[in-house]
Amino acid sequence: MLQIALWKRMAIVALVLSGLALALPNAFYSRVEGHNDAVRAIETGGVTPELVAQRDAWPGWLPSGLVNLGLDLRGGAHLLAEVRVEDVYANRMDGMWPELRDALRDKRAQVGTIRRQDAPPGELRVRISRPEAMTTAVEAARALARPSVTLTGVGGSDIEVRSLGDTLIVQLSEAEKLATDDRTIQQSLEIVRRRVDEVGTREPTIQRQGADRILIQVPGIGSAEELKALIGTTARLTFNPVVSRTTNPDEAPGAGNVLLPDIEADGTYYILEKAAVVSGEDLTDAQPAFDQNGQPSVTFRFDPAGARKFGQYTVENVGQPFAIVLDDEVISAPVIREPILGGSGQITGNFTVEDSTQLAVLLRAGALPAEMIFLEERTIGPELGADSIAAGQVASIVAFVGVLVFMWASYGLFGLFANIALLINVGMIFGLLSAIGATLTLPGIAGIVLTIGMAVDANVLVFERIREELKSARGPARAIELGYQKALSAILDANITTFITAAILFMLGSGPVRGFAVTLGLGIITSVFTAIFVTRLMIVTWLDRRRPKTISL
Repeated sequence: MLQIALWKRMAIVALVLSGLALALPNAFYSRVEGHNDAVRAIETGGVTPELVAQRDAWPGWLPSGLVNLGLDLRGGAHLLAEVRVEDVYANRMDGMWPELRDALRDKRAQVGTIRRQDAPPGELRVRISRPEAMTTAVEAARALARPSVTLTGVGGSDIEVRSLGDTLIVQLSEAEKLATDDRTIQQSLEIVRRRVDEVGTREPTIQRQGADRILIQVPGIGSAEELKALIGTTARLTFNPVVSRTTNPDEAPGAGNVLLPDIEADGTYYILEKAAVVSGEDLTDAQPAFDQNGQPSVTFRFDPAGARKFGQYTVENVGQPFAIVLDDEVISAPVIREPILGGSGQITGNFTVEDSTQLAVLLRAGALPAEMIFLEERTIGPELGADSIAAGQVASIVAFVGVLVFMWASYGLFGLFANIALLINVGMIFGLLSAIGATLTLPGIAGIVLTIGMAVDANVLVFERIREELKSARGPARAIELGYQKALSAILDANITTFITAAILFMLGSGPVRGFAVTLGLGIITSVFTAIFVTRLMIVTWLDRRRPKTISL
């Protein structure tokens, strides 16, 4: 067992060199980070001399993965937001109105004329002129119901229909409300993540908290206000039919309609149908551009379903105006001169280049399904992160030096081998963290410090076993071989149980707890590898060259 085959030696050396090579970029953090940013900028925006110089500051053939610094180390913004899931109920009812209207019109001979009424949020109310035919109206509305799809399977109907005098009332069922709440939170999580990723921030923490809250932590961003400006904008784009234009802000729009201001003309308002022809959900792409007058604009493209709906509407409404609405403001209300069948268009307005770029980002990411209310916000400055890094460095250095001195004083030359393996161990931890793109936080640093203390545990077990074998008057080679054989089971038992604990922390924990679990788990893997293979390789190599008659620990 003491002899190590050549291929095994080469494999051990190759693994060590690979781990250290992956860790190398972290020693030149700013330079490599600039290189990575320049590479991404060149891919998306084109080549400039400044970007080329920044890219060439780090050789392209070397690894360029970095350990991402968490919010507590890098600084950044922290937000806790509450999603108003009730807003989605009203949107669902507004979207159902055209379908219900067509169904009741097919029954006009029985139910008479129909008219939508004002209703509480989340309800759709329709008055019919022949109350005696209410049963027919209820059946027509119930025919529009669909099964409610939840995490536990397909449940009952997604709507509840009842009558009150001459008024038909439709609302979401309780099962559908619960399913809608869950979908709304999941959709909000995904859209927030896409918006944050669009601006190139690193390793954000975006996760659900409780029933209707979202925690957002983004390292490296300037302030909480900047993050709110990016996330808090709903960016809901719709194309709505125009009913009329007015200068009276108090004019009643009527049931099924909405009064919205014109963003370009102060004092001008549009009465629009609530039900949109198409919305931002039908977009497949949005890019900043310039219009024919050289002014900033945003070009967009619909998916096939959106292009078909938009094309059909423009065919049927040539000569009529339609409104482009962004976040409850009319940014444009052009007249349809001819059918628009290409599935693409352009949004113009009083945009700056920054405005058009930001709007394109928001439209590509999609509209938030409901309003988000920010309950808690914090900005963590980079100087606090620098203090945290300095404190972590001090703790790591003290632990590191203490372990090195102890091992050298206790085991002499073999302690030196263990110390070299410990240095390699820490390097490989950072190499693995870089390879998987992990985020390092203060608890993560604590995990590394703990690993430093645990890393020599395996070597201590081996060396003590060797000492015992030497007392039995065995030769150095045989004592070392038996020391590794007899210590192996204890090493594996201790580290496997600790690794299981780290895995449980990772699966059940969140945020800082998971960061601690990641570094602890990786540290266990590298410490076992360096103790069983790297240290033994150094000892065997020394033994082959020196061939001592006796050894002293």
